Amino acid sequence: MSAKPRIAVIMDENTSGDGTRYETTKAYFVAVQRAGGLPFGIPYVDEMIDLVTEEFDGFVSVGGRIRFPRDWYAPGDESRYPSSERLEVEQALMRGFLDRDKPVLGICNGMQMLACLHGSRMVHEVRKTGSHILIHDDRTAMHSVEIVPGTVLSRILGTARLEVNSRHQEAVVAVSDQAVVAARADDGVIEAVEIPAKRFAIGVQWHPEAFATQDNPGNRLFSAFVQAAQRRP
Repeated sequence: MSAKPRIAVIMDENTSGDGTRYETTKAYFVAVQRAGGLPFGIPYVDEMIDLVTEEFDGFVSVGGRIRFPRDWYAPGDESRYPSSERLEVEQALMRGFLDRDKPVLGICNGMQMLACLHGSRMVHEVRKTGSHILIHDDRTAMHSVEIVPGTVLSRILGTARLEVNSRHQEAVVAVSDQAVVAARADDGVIEAVEIPAKRFAIGVQWHPEAFATQDNPGNRLFSAFVQAAQRRP
């Protein structure tokens, strides 16, 4: 019997406070473990980057609110979140896993980074892009997303629509030819992207880990991710 895949989970931090603590919900680790993987929290230590990308089988980029580079944004826009040591380490980790064609799952902040590392662009406050935009930055809110037919995500989830949670102020508004939009909210906001050149590189704007202990179709995403990370003989 093959060993369970080891999954690197980048830690978040308390950027809303003084930035002195790693602060990541247990739900990410529960979701990976229940899907059959062994999750490991990864701190912001430069010396660990090569070791992690070589020795681990998959990478989860978790939610968070950190300042991204200005050139990741639409013209005239920029992030107003706090700077974080997480940015440099996470970019290096994500690139390292992608370069080795190891599975990458981006969630919220992680979806945005995955998209922007492949030429996409964001806005800091998506609600200001139009009066029709739903409230996306609300921990109590749920809304429907339409999964784009023919995408990897559609094959994984096996459904055309999914009820998801919303916890984001920033959003990807334009993707390059290196990325594919895999889901949208009914207001048109991009809710998932994937990188077709990679074996498994998917990002979702919602937080599927919140449903890890429930019977939810979104759990299939973690299952597919861990399966893709399964070590080859």
